[in-house]
Amino acid sequence: MSTAILDGGMPGSARRPEGRANQAAYNTADDINQIPIIELRGIRRTFITGGGVEVHALRGIDLKIHVGEFVAIVGQSGSGKSTMMNILGCLDKPTAGTYLFGGRDIRDFGPDDLAWLRREAFGFVFQSYNLLPHSTALENVEIPAIYAGLSGSERRIKAEALLTSLGLGDRMDHRPSQLSGGQQQRVSIARAMINGGNIILADEPTGALDSKSGVEVINLLKSLARQGHTVIIITHDPKLAENADRIIEFSDGEVVKDRHRERPDVPHDSNSKLREMLMSRRVTSPLASVGEAIRMALRSLTANLFRTVLTLLGIVIGVASVVAMLAIGEGAGDMIVERISSIGTNMLTLQPARVEGRRNAPSTLTFEDADAITEGVPNVLGTLPEIQGNYTVRFGRQDYSTNVTANSENMPDIRSWPLARGIYFTREDSDTYASVAVLGATVANEMFPDGSDPLGEYILIRNIPFQIIGVLTRKGGGGFNGADQDDAVFVPLQTGALRLFGTRVARSISVAVADIEQINMTEANLVEFMTVRHGTQDFRVFNSAELLDTVSASKDIFTMLLGSIGAISLLVGGIGVMNIMLVSVTERTREIGIRMATGARQSDILSQFLSEAIVVSALGGVIGVAAGVGIGLLLAQVGAPIKFTTSPIVMAFCCSAGTGLVFGFMPARKAARMDPVQALANE
Repeated sequence: MSTAILDGGMPGSARRPEGRANQAAYNTADDINQIPIIELRGIRRTFITGGGVEVHALRGIDLKIHVGEFVAIVGQSGSGKSTMMNILGCLDKPTAGTYLFGGRDIRDFGPDDLAWLRREAFGFVFQSYNLLPHSTALENVEIPAIYAGLSGSERRIKAEALLTSLGLGDRMDHRPSQLSGGQQQRVSIARAMINGGNIILADEPTGALDSKSGVEVINLLKSLARQGHTVIIITHDPKLAENADRIIEFSDGEVVKDRHRERPDVPHDSNSKLREMLMSRRVTSPLASVGEAIRMALRSLTANLFRTVLTLLGIVIGVASVVAMLAIGEGAGDMIVERISSIGTNMLTLQPARVEGRRNAPSTLTFEDADAITEGVPNVLGTLPEIQGNYTVRFGRQDYSTNVTANSENMPDIRSWPLARGIYFTREDSDTYASVAVLGATVANEMFPDGSDPLGEYILIRNIPFQIIGVLTRKGGGGFNGADQDDAVFVPLQTGALRLFGTRVARSISVAVADIEQINMTEANLVEFMTVRHGTQDFRVFNSAELLDTVSASKDIFTMLLGSIGAISLLVGGIGVMNIMLVSVTERTREIGIRMATGARQSDILSQFLSEAIVVSALGGVIGVAAGVGIGLLLAQVGAPIKFTTSPIVMAFCCSAGTGLVFGFMPARKAARMDPVQALANE
């Protein structure tokens, strides 16, 4: 196995200060030579057990380690050596005492500063390798470089060179389960070297290896020491420790022996590289870190496909419910508005005033009133006086009960209702009491089911013959109840009043307004005109525009209600996301510890898990939108009123992504705030 290791030194370009650590300690190139890189003064570490018992892991440790030393810390289990490694590697903080790194007290370091040290100064080599099982050897080596801000091409080149120099050039695309123990440990060493590996911390590096692989690994560490890297190994094996230039023996949390051999010369560039690292920080682009977080999120989601599908399911159901229900609400609302509009949204309708105690008040609306309104009230297109009643119509042996309406000759214009065949009656027909009739489409089909032409034929209404002169086009349902407007027979106003209804007054007068923007003013003028004409306000006015506004408002409430039901489904899906993410954090605690040990900041962990929640929610939103549209189209096939609009679809998708952000934050925050030591110890 080749031991020609790339030093992986950090480039000096594109750097900036970062964090709270004081960087004014190094002003000359010789400063780093005059002080130890690591200095411990009276370090103590005390743990409190669950039963409240104090355990003193370290008891006042004083220690200095210089650049380029190869140090072995030995001791039996429980002697405090592993605790010492965690403190040296900034995975843990001492309970008391001072830890100076390059002359700076790490008590002045915030969480991101400590992450920077773990990323730039240290490289960890663990007994159990601590490789991510779902990532390849190359991807495992690249992890610290991701957090250091290297571009994808830069870190790939460095990782490939390191693995090749370690004899793993043909194993880069293998996952840890496909590698032997020795190969996994070499991957771990390459990972420790990717950002420079100024200080290598190796915890029982040969403990899980066979003798041959163990010799290879220790020879590799010795080679790194000769190249100027500071190497610190933690071991209980005295034979392994004999390979080091300095052996520090621990017992019961104290240093009991510190043996030095002759210290080899440190390569002249080791100090300058370390000084460069201490004086600067690598610039990390926020956009690059977000992109990496999303890529890592996708990798993690595909690695746990079944769990991802379960998480998606809640979001898909929620989004599909929102899209489908809002489409139903929009469609049903538009159908109601359309039916109201078919009556005429520019209409004012006069009816008799209500009389207390009487169901049907007597009408005082005369036919002359209709003509007077047309001439005397501004902004009026025309009027339509009407009398209605239900009668049985007979043709030959065919009887049919329908609505008979007597109205004026301008009905097709006022109601925008053209004829399919024939003509409509005229004012002259009304004035001469002509017995003519125009049929609605439904009556024509019922009375002439064989499809014969009804024009010129006679029908009997109350045994009075009326000649059919026209058939109207099909109008469809109208009003709130959707009654069939085509189920009607129309006769001249005066003819119907005299021969059918026996009255000289109209039951209603519809007034068509020219400019709908002035309909309220026209209503006020109409009330004033009719009050003056009758001497009293013995009528009431219905404004169809107000009715339409009321219906539109009701439509909005109805749509909002349906949307709220869908939103509840989305909320349930969001709770599912949070639950699954919490489970994911628990299951991946060790992975979090590995990432923190390799230099991940709290913000890196937060963005990764938050990205997973947002990605899965956004993906669920896309699928949910497609499913909601599909459900809506299916319902439309069976006759349900469906109307898709862009806004609800965009809103549903944004809400799904927002759900991931909101409900994913707490699990991501929990992951980001984990203690690195406890996370690494998790099995």
